[in-house]
Amino acid sequence: MAKRRRIDRARQDQCFKGRQFTAEVILWAVRWYLMFPVSYRDLQLMLADRAVAVAHTTLFRWIQAYAPEIAKRLRPHLRPSNGSWRVDETYVEVKGRWMYLYRAVDSRGQTIDFLLSANRDAEAAKRSFRKALGQPHTVTPRTITVDKNPAYPCAVSEMKQDGELWRRSRLRQAKFLNTSSSKITAA
Repeated sequence: MAKRRRIDRARQDQCFKGRQFTAEVILWAVRWYLMFPVSYRDLQLMLADRAVAVAHTTLFRWIQAYAPEIAKRLRPHLRPSNGSWRVDETYVEVKGRWMYLYRAVDSRGQTIDFLLSANRDAEAAKRSFRKALGQPHTVTPRTITVDKNPAYPCAVSEMKQDGELWRRSRLRQAKFLNTSSSKITAA
């Protein structure tokens, strides 16, 4: 057991090797940035209150370097989603190109998954569903609430026939039942 702890510490030290600050301070800052809606400059002030003088550009570099790794490690430990999904798509501009952002949330507002697609068709809807179903914290939905996009019924029926989706999953198409997903997407 002691040998395993030494190996874990060695791995941790390698991740933060060459950094001016300790791993604890870096993880503090990254965690705060991911948990709360703060800017880099606000985070700089929060750390300054704790006698840690760090530039906002350094915080930016820490977030870029460590946030994906933290997200990857935490993803399996997320609370399982419930069986009621709300799926919606919206049109967003990404790096100068307009794309469709498909987003699935459960009834508690927890994000299940999202997908960027160039097209708004049944194939994109199926890709979005497959990606969401492939997450370790998701369960097969018993109810899927969507807007009036005609691609969803086609995608769901094909996935049921292929056995990718539970045959008793119910698809609800309603213009206003899906507002929780739209509010989250717009935020």
